[in-house]
Amino acid sequence: MGTPIQKKERILAVDALRGFAVMGIVLLHNIEHFNFYSFPPPATGLLGWFDTHIWDTLFFLFSGKAYAIFALLFGFTFYLQSRSSEKRGEDFKNRYMWRLLLLLGFGFINASFFPGEILVLYAILGFVLVPVRHWSNKAVFILALFLMLQPLEWVKVICAVVNPEFAPKQMIYSLGDVYPQLGGTSWWEMVKANFVTGQLASLNWAWCYGRVFQTSSLFMFGMLLGRMGYFSASAPESLSRSRSFWRRVLYVSIPSAFVMYFVKEFVFSQIDSKFILETMKTILNSWYNLFFMLTLVSAFLLLYWANNGKVQRWLAPYGQMSLTDYVMQSVIGSFLYFGYGLALHKVCGNTYSFLIGCVFFLAQLAFAHWWFRHYRRGPLETIWHKLTWMGSRNK
Repeated sequence: MGTPIQKKERILAVDALRGFAVMGIVLLHNIEHFNFYSFPPPATGLLGWFDTHIWDTLFFLFSGKAYAIFALLFGFTFYLQSRSSEKRGEDFKNRYMWRLLLLLGFGFINASFFPGEILVLYAILGFVLVPVRHWSNKAVFILALFLMLQPLEWVKVICAVVNPEFAPKQMIYSLGDVYPQLGGTSWWEMVKANFVTGQLASLNWAWCYGRVFQTSSLFMFGMLLGRMGYFSASAPESLSRSRSFWRRVLYVSIPSAFVMYFVKEFVFSQIDSKFILETMKTILNSWYNLFFMLTLVSAFLLLYWANNGKVQRWLAPYGQMSLTDYVMQSVIGSFLYFGYGLALHKVCGNTYSFLIGCVFFLAQLAFAHWWFRHYRRGPLETIWHKLTWMGSRNK
């Protein structure tokens, strides 16, 4: 089952990594105007140059990777909570499913402000961990790998090759359907559109572009990493073991990401069918993002352990209140960029939005550090924890 994980080390290393992922999500959401792709033309050529390069750089670093780190750590957290319950002689299954329903509630609140939120998806897909929680490591690994291979997309490719007329409609709902409400001045109309059409569009996008299978896979891989103790560095032997594992991951993931980048670009250039092209993009981009994400995770952890967390430790409080960070950035971000609030989408291109995102992140980070000088958990984390364990003596 691997090396036991000490609570302190888990908080310092894993929460710092989670904080890094949330930082990337916040910066991306700001330059995207929280999925409201409305931008003013750049005032100068130089500003346009910055707009383009900031967009490309942030998407290169974080798009498809930050959320993947978040998903990986979701599975790891499930392992920790389940293992803790089992040590007390309890089965965490029912408590965990109730916890997912609570997360669904937070997701509904978040969805009212942000038409691209992921908490609803996580709450739904989180149930996949229940039936596999007692499977062997080998069985979980095989299933997670199968899901990561995007089996549904391969079925689509085969069907399209056999029958060139095969091209099922990919998107029934799209985020563009809520743009009139996002740009409008009515808060209530924005909330209604986001809660229904926006959330359906987000879930539809996740299904059509492989996020359902990939997220489920990452949940399982995160659980496996917890079982095998590869986030642990609480003792010299566990630190050595974890370092060795993540070094191997780094040595494999860097060349794999490099090769996959050129492979996917070559494959895309050889495909004429629009449907097959979009399907292969879903497959190959998900694999590329996986290897890039593993590069980020392994490099982050190795650097953390190399300097005893002196560089990244300041991110740990931010990662400890990731639920609060995520919901707060949606509520405030919608006010900043949407029409009912400051409507900054009319005046802020990528450069200014990135700067706003940096200020936003630093403000949240400062708040997190202040909060944890006085409280044990983040604001929404406290509510989530109390509701999860209500009626239980073990809180």
